Amino acid sequence: MSLRSSLVIPRLLRGTRHGISPHWRKGHDAPHRDLRSSTPSYRAEHLLATARDDERRPTQVAFLLVPKLHLLDLAGPAQVFSTANDLGCGYRLSYVAETDEILTAQGVPVKARLDWPDLGPGDLIVVPGWRSPRLSPVPPIGPETRQRLRTHHAGGGSVASVCSGADALGAAGLLDGRRYTTHHDLTAELAARYPRATIVRDVLYVVDDRVITSAGIASGIDLALHLVAVEHGAEAAARVAREMVVYARRNGDELQESAMLRHRAHLSDLAHRVQDVIDARYADRLLLADLAQQIGVSERTLTRIFTAATGLTPLRYQQLLRLERAEHLIGHGATVEAAARSVGFEDARMLRRLRSRTAEPVAG
Repeated sequence: MSLRSSLVIPRLLRGTRHGISPHWRKGHDAPHRDLRSSTPSYRAEHLLATARDDERRPTQVAFLLVPKLHLLDLAGPAQVFSTANDLGCGYRLSYVAETDEILTAQGVPVKARLDWPDLGPGDLIVVPGWRSPRLSPVPPIGPETRQRLRTHHAGGGSVASVCSGADALGAAGLLDGRRYTTHHDLTAELAARYPRATIVRDVLYVVDDRVITSAGIASGIDLALHLVAVEHGAEAAARVAREMVVYARRNGDELQESAMLRHRAHLSDLAHRVQDVIDARYADRLLLADLAQQIGVSERTLTRIFTAATGLTPLRYQQLLRLERAEHLIGHGATVEAAARSVGFEDARMLRRLRSRTAEPVAG
């Protein structure tokens, strides 16, 4: 949960049959088929969700603590998953270490358990980073802990690291043959230490076969938001980011950001509430009047505040979500007609017109 040069916002067309419109008749939603489960990319990106034995069981997130860990490397991701749990996403956090107390780089002692929770294939281990101007020649974790990481991953689980935490994954052999990232001050040293792995520089995070690595400190928040988005949807991650008052940058090792998150970098509660509705129902016909009534303001006020906060009208925001989703489906084998219906268009004509107005339309 990873991410392409920003999609140029198309000069979207006005209309009354393809999105939010004050003139639409209620009901009569365009028929559409959800093609997501039939695409290889979707299945891969949602591996954490589909691998869980029991969808009702909370996802367990075990933080592996090492001496001199950075508080923010731990607290940032922990806050994301804790907030997601508060919002109903279902996460259970635990903190394990090789000793029952860890002194952080900031001088704050942190208690940890010595026994590991019972982790399943849908669960996650996170290794926060530690103070490391240079990496120690001695592996940061012992052989038993390294085996624990390998066994969890081999059983279908996911492992993640923040900053220098990648060294622990490398010591466990989990970086070999995979792409990864770390803090920019450590890239050369880790590249020399783990020559069978491929270092990716200047990115927030990298996802490769359930091994998720992030760059320095605050990027752990971005990594955790991405994992929430993978398991529970981009709108859930956006809600978590909103609660934490952070900008949800879902761009990992690709440069393109999801429009659901890219246009959340504001503090307008009203605009966020409107986005919550559109994010959840972007494939539906949404009446501007109904949106305004649901939010409790006039249509004019809604449009004015939403546009000031996001730079888009509600219609253009919905169209952009549809367009991005359609491009994803087309890029993974769907026909233009099928993609158009899946995202809510009655036929492919409007989708073709919107795609023709992007900077680099995909053939189809």
